Amino acid sequence: MFCIKSKKLTPDQKKILELESEIVFLKSLVQQLLQEIERLKHPKNSRNSSVPPSRDENRPLKTKSLRTKGGKSPGGQTGHEGNTLKMVENPDNIIDHKPAFCNHCGKDLSNAKTELFKCRQIVDIPPIMPQYTEHRVFRSVCTCGHQTESTFPVGINAPVSYGPNVEATIAYMHTRQFIPFERMSEYFSDVCNLPISQGAICDILERFAQKAFPAWLLISKEVENSKVVGSDETGAKVNGKKAWFWTWQSRLATFIAFSGNRGTNTINTNFENGFKDTVLVHDCWKSHFETKVKTHQLCTAHLLRELNFFEERDQSHWASLFKQLLYDALQLKKNLSPPQYYYPIHQRTELEHRLKVLLQSQIPEHMKEVCSFHKRMNKYKDYIFTFLYHPEVPPDNNASERAIRNIKVKQKVSGQFKTQRGAEIYAIIRSITDTCIKNNRNILSAFHTIAKLVPE
Repeated sequence: MFCIKSKKLTPDQKKILELESEIVFLKSLVQQLLQEIERLKHPKNSRNSSVPPSRDENRPLKTKSLRTKGGKSPGGQTGHEGNTLKMVENPDNIIDHKPAFCNHCGKDLSNAKTELFKCRQIVDIPPIMPQYTEHRVFRSVCTCGHQTESTFPVGINAPVSYGPNVEATIAYMHTRQFIPFERMSEYFSDVCNLPISQGAICDILERFAQKAFPAWLLISKEVENSKVVGSDETGAKVNGKKAWFWTWQSRLATFIAFSGNRGTNTINTNFENGFKDTVLVHDCWKSHFETKVKTHQLCTAHLLRELNFFEERDQSHWASLFKQLLYDALQLKKNLSPPQYYYPIHQRTELEHRLKVLLQSQIPEHMKEVCSFHKRMNKYKDYIFTFLYHPEVPPDNNASERAIRNIKVKQKVSGQFKTQRGAEIYAIIRSITDTCIKNNRNILSAFHTIAKLVPE
C-alpha cells in the first residue's frame, strides 16, 4: 500500500487559491446583483401583471400619515346636519288609491265616504328631450316705400346652434366631473337624446372659455390682492410632451394657469407685479422665492414628509427632534388666540430657540440628504414659523395641493390633453369651478350665467 504525500503549498500558491476562490464568489455576487437590477428595472405591478395595486412597490402604507388623532369618533359627529330625502308640499302628480271593495264582506265601496289615511312620494327624473327654439326675423315695407328687416338676437349666428344649457353642462362635465369627450358625447346621445360629436364639444368649450375669460382675469386680481396666497404646480402631458399647470389660491378664489415653463417666467407672465402685501405659502421650489411678496411660509407638511424619510432610512435623531419641533408648533397654532399673534409669547420664543439649536447642530457627513435639508433650513429659517405670527396664515400648503390635484384626476380619467389650447381652456374653466366651490356657489348655475354671455 502506497501513501502519496500531498505537496505542500507555498505561501504564494495559497494566496493565489484564496484570490481565485474570492473571484468566483464575487462573480456569483455580481451576477445576482445584475439579476436584481434587471428585476427592479422591470418590476411586476398592477399595470403589467395580476399584482393588485395594494402591492405595488413604493406604495406608501395607509397607516403612515402626518395627521394626529383628533379625539373624534369615526363617522358623522353630534350636531352634524344630515341630508335626508324629504317630501314636498305640492307634488307635480297625485295618484289616489281608494279601496274598491270591503276586505271583510266584499261589498262595493266605490260610492262610500273616504278619508286620506297615508301618503308616500316618489321623486324621479322625467325623460330628457331636447327643446328646439326657432328664432324668426321678418321684413316690413313702410308706406314711404322703405323696406325694414328685423335682426336675430346677439349670439344667434348659425342656422342651428347649441344653447347655453348645453354649453354649461358640457363645461361642468369637463372640469367638475372630468368626463372624457367620447363618454360625454355618448351621454348626450343616450340620456339627452341629443347627438353631439366630439368636435362639437371642442368648439363649445372654446366658445365657453372665451366667455369665461373676463371672470378668469377677475379671479387673478382677487388672488393678487389677497393677504395670504398659496401656490403650487404640477406636471401634465400635452400631446406626449411635459408641461405644467400652476395654481395661486386664496381663501375665496383659485386661479389656475397652464404653462410650458416651471420657472419664474410663468410667475411673471401671470402676476407681473407679484404679491406685494401677501404671505406666500409654498414648498421650497426655488421659483417661488423669486416672487415679489411680503414674506413666505414653508409648507410644514412637505417638511414632515422629508423628516419621516430621514427617520426611516437614516434613523436620524436630529430629524426626529426637528419633526417634534414642528408638531409642537402646529399644536401652539391651534391654541393661539388672535391677539396673541401680535405680542411676545413664551411658547413661541421657546420654539424659535429650539429651532436655532437644531440649525446649529452638526449632521454626520454620511447622511448627505439630511445635510442638504439642514442647509436648506438654515437658508430659509425665517420662513418656518411665519404661521405663528399671522392668524390667517396656514402652516401648510394643502389648500394649493387640493386646488391642483384635479389635474391629475382629469388625466387619470380622461388621459392627456391633446393640445395646448385644450389645456388653457381647462385651466380657465377649472379656476371658476374651484372658486365657486370655495364660495358655496352652485357651479352649474354659475356656468349657465356665463354661457348666456356674448364672447368678447
